[in-house]
Amino acid sequence: MNRELIINVTPSEVTIALVEDKQLVELDKESCKSGFAVGDIYLGKVRKIMPGLNAAFVNIGHEKDAFIHYLDLGPQFPMLHKLVANLSTKKKNVRIESLRLDQQPLEKNGKLSTQIAGGQPIMVQIAKEAISTKGPRLTSDISLAGRNVVLIPFTNKISISQKIRSNEEKKRLKKICDKVLPKNYGVIIRTAAQGKSDVDIEQDILSLIKRWESALEGIKTKVPPVQLLSEMSRANTIIRDSLNSSFNAIHVNDEAIYEEIREYIKVIAPEKLKIVKLYKGSQPIFDNFDISRQIKSLFAKYVSLKRGAYLIIEHTEALHVIDVNSGNRAKVADDQESTAMDVNLSAAAEIARQLRLRDMGGIVIIDFIDLHKAENRQRLYEEMQKLMAGDKAKHTILPLTKFGLMQITRQRVRPEAISKAEETCPTCGGTGKITPSLLIDKQMENQIAYYAIEKHMRSLRIVVNPILAAYLTKGGLWSIRRKWRRRYLCDIRLLVDQSLGMVDFKFVDKRRRTLA
Repeated sequence: MNRELIINVTPSEVTIALVEDKQLVELDKESCKSGFAVGDIYLGKVRKIMPGLNAAFVNIGHEKDAFIHYLDLGPQFPMLHKLVANLSTKKKNVRIESLRLDQQPLEKNGKLSTQIAGGQPIMVQIAKEAISTKGPRLTSDISLAGRNVVLIPFTNKISISQKIRSNEEKKRLKKICDKVLPKNYGVIIRTAAQGKSDVDIEQDILSLIKRWESALEGIKTKVPPVQLLSEMSRANTIIRDSLNSSFNAIHVNDEAIYEEIREYIKVIAPEKLKIVKLYKGSQPIFDNFDISRQIKSLFAKYVSLKRGAYLIIEHTEALHVIDVNSGNRAKVADDQESTAMDVNLSAAAEIARQLRLRDMGGIVIIDFIDLHKAENRQRLYEEMQKLMAGDKAKHTILPLTKFGLMQITRQRVRPEAISKAEETCPTCGGTGKITPSLLIDKQMENQIAYYAIEKHMRSLRIVVNPILAAYLTKGGLWSIRRKWRRRYLCDIRLLVDQSLGMVDFKFVDKRRRTLA
């Protein structure tokens, strides 16, 4: 598979497109002004305890208070809280290695009010970005992700990815971590660590420990709410999690980001340094790689499939609904079951792509074309599982119901891409209502009378939609425009503009500047 990363840098944001075989599969936008990203660590201040929810609102500097539930504190929260309290009182000799891990872990059914109180500092990590009207979701079960391992303070446990099958490799990796990990630090060994050298894994662990210790140092000198540690840029995060032998190229149109990525890859995979390329073309980078056209399909309600079939994607407050339609396929094939199966398999591949591309989270209901054979329904379910296996977001897929519906739940940690594409309709102003077409000529005549009689203008130019222009000029000698010319002794010229709404118009001067 040919995998490419296309990075478009503008003054306001960085847009990252992940392309597989020239097809857009993921789109991420990182605002240059927003400093609240998943993985960032903050020293927050407890604003308010909510006993009924067993949760609290925490001020981390965001416009909306962040939210943390009791279950998000993590089992080792008492030790983290003790460490933060000691560091806040400027006890410089306190280190994580000096803590005893034999303390009782947090009870699953406890009360948050017994652990924290309003006004006190708390160390938290962003688990979900602010979405819609909700502030960020927090956790105190802190972890730091690296290329090969995930560092977990306040534990001595070493876990290994289930995708690493070889027992010999598991023993080797565990031995490396045992050798380099200080007391009271644990790790999760990622799949990417398989086959990596001892030095690579050791450097990864030591760099994560250094980042964690720098965050702890910040507690001594900084006043909450304040950021202690920032997750690396989204571009580097994607590179960290996705870079493998199938990655062919990384194209970026900004020299500063280009150098930043090169420096990062020089550390994690020096042999891949040559795939990073600075784009210097004359046309926009997304146009050059055919990304712009694919992005536009993000916001479409209808998504075309091969040979006339299509999807209809609807979004509601509670869930997303996807309807699979065969279009004109049903008229072509004789075997209805095989046609339905063919369309459903094609739809499943596109749906798996759309879920990643639009980052659709929550409940997704898919109405596939009815299949009568149980083996076909099972095959479609298994194919969907296979297609979704590459999706890094946590998800659950249920088999088809007897009505042909498939239910998917998918985790969402960032705002959905499509939600940012909404804007107020310029024609109706968001009301859903426009001026009655029967009254449009009366409105225009009132303005013509104003300019001709009050302003004494003898020549007027009006920009209109082609449909409105045809309406005003139909009938030749008896057209509405001709009647206006005679009535107001004024030359009236109609300038056509397809971008205007059907009943929109504007009066302009010779340079097409709108008249006051």
